[in-house]
Amino acid sequence: MSPVTDTPETPSDDDARHAAKMAKKKAARDRMMATKDGEKGLIIVHTGPGKGKSSSGFGMIMRCIAHEMPSAVVQFIKGGWQTGERTLIETHFSDLCQFYAMGEGFTWETQDKSRDIAAAQRGWEKAKEMIRNPEIQMVLLDEINIALRYEYLDINEVVEFLATEKPEMTHVVLTGRNAKEELIQIADLVTEMALVKHPFRAGVKAQKGVEF
Repeated sequence: MSPVTDTPETPSDDDARHAAKMAKKKAARDRMMATKDGEKGLIIVHTGPGKGKSSSGFGMIMRCIAHEMPSAVVQFIKGGWQTGERTLIETHFSDLCQFYAMGEGFTWETQDKSRDIAAAQRGWEKAKEMIRNPEIQMVLLDEINIALRYEYLDINEVVEFLATEKPEMTHVVLTGRNAKEELIQIADLVTEMALVKHPFRAGVKAQKGVEF
């Protein structure tokens, strides 16, 4: 009986093809990245009927906090709710993120248009103050698209302010479904959340940790 000897393993043809393919892809990616060396403050829009618009915006705020980048949140609709994001930021990260809940709930809850308009206007004044502050590097305008959709705010005023007064390196994130076309046109990054399934349609109410 011949002795058993260890032989070095050699990659299969499939492994070799995969490695070559990935090497080629990496080289192409490296060439593309070498041309991207600019930085600027971005106008970012999260819109669409699907869930995740505010959640994504708050994810960016948490990244800023992790990088010790001063930031701010202005909520235009959900001010009447004590959300998990608000509790977390106000309790643990108020030194890095200012939080202003300016809304009083959805329009069908207040049932008072003039009151909703006044709340939106107060929110916009606070938003401008935060954006103008040179120390703040990201401002999240949560659900501002709803205020714009119902014309509680003038879209032309918002677009003009972002185009002319936003500091060069300040990021501004605007969330809410039905983003106005004028806003989409001036944005640097636009993401539309698509609705595929939602538990609400199956009779499941909004739940802590998922919706708020």
